[in-house]
Amino acid sequence: MQATAAVITGWVWTTPVFCFKRDRETESRMMTVHFIGAGPGAPDLITVRGLRLIEAAPVVLYAGSLVPAEIVAAARPDARVIDTAPLHLDEIISEIQAAHDRGQDVARVHSGDPSIYGAIAEQMRRLDALDIPYDITPGVPAFAAAAAELKTELTLPDVSQAVLVTRTAVRSSSMPEGQELANLAAGRPTLALHLSINNIAKVVRDLSPIYGADCPVVIAYRVGWPDQLFLKGTLSDIRDKVKESGVTRTALIMVGAVFGDAAFTDSKLYDAAHHHVLRPKVQTSPD
Repeated sequence: MQATAAVITGWVWTTPVFCFKRDRETESRMMTVHFIGAGPGAPDLITVRGLRLIEAAPVVLYAGSLVPAEIVAAARPDARVIDTAPLHLDEIISEIQAAHDRGQDVARVHSGDPSIYGAIAEQMRRLDALDIPYDITPGVPAFAAAAAELKTELTLPDVSQAVLVTRTAVRSSSMPEGQELANLAAGRPTLALHLSINNIAKVVRDLSPIYGADCPVVIAYRVGWPDQLFLKGTLSDIRDKVKESGVTRTALIMVGAVFGDAAFTDSKLYDAAHHHVLRPKVQTSPD
């Protein structure tokens, strides 16, 4: 066994390289489907692990226009690279099955983080039935990237200590009973609404009685891409701003007082009077 070393921004780790001969049966048994979160748009937001898996995979399946071309371009020259946007689930699984039969790893690249509206569960269910191994590499979710661009903390003391990631029902799957927006938003958490920009009128109607018409709203369009756009307003005027902008897809609706000028107190985390195991209370000797 040999070991290779990698150094990135001060971090050093070793990656073992195993050298052994494999026959076709062994290759088939050891192949893996890697579900990889590519992040919301900027190609340099992908994790180091995700990028390395793409660079090494003989087969790369990626989610069309949602994954930056620079990430797909990292695939090795002889890789089979397929845009899955025009494919349905059976066709995608067929490509994975063929790679499995050849003993080839697959990089299945999704936008954002695959655990959030990534539709990976249905793929994994099929792979389980076919006894095809897989793993998941997380990615930067769109709401986190948007908060970074906005220089905003989503959990301000005294303002909001909860972040709710949800969507509304338009053309996609219906919402489970009890998970309607008005029910989930009752405690006025910071909201990150996916797949709902075409439902902005209903979003405003449902939230205005709860948050108030003057509650700040941010529309984050194509976060991380060169043409990213942020529309800022309130529940009273955001619908008109969205209509005027022409934004109809690939946008996140973010709602909450944290996007305004809400007053908040410092957290206890760095309070000099707050002691914990890593910052114990200093014992003073009596005079």
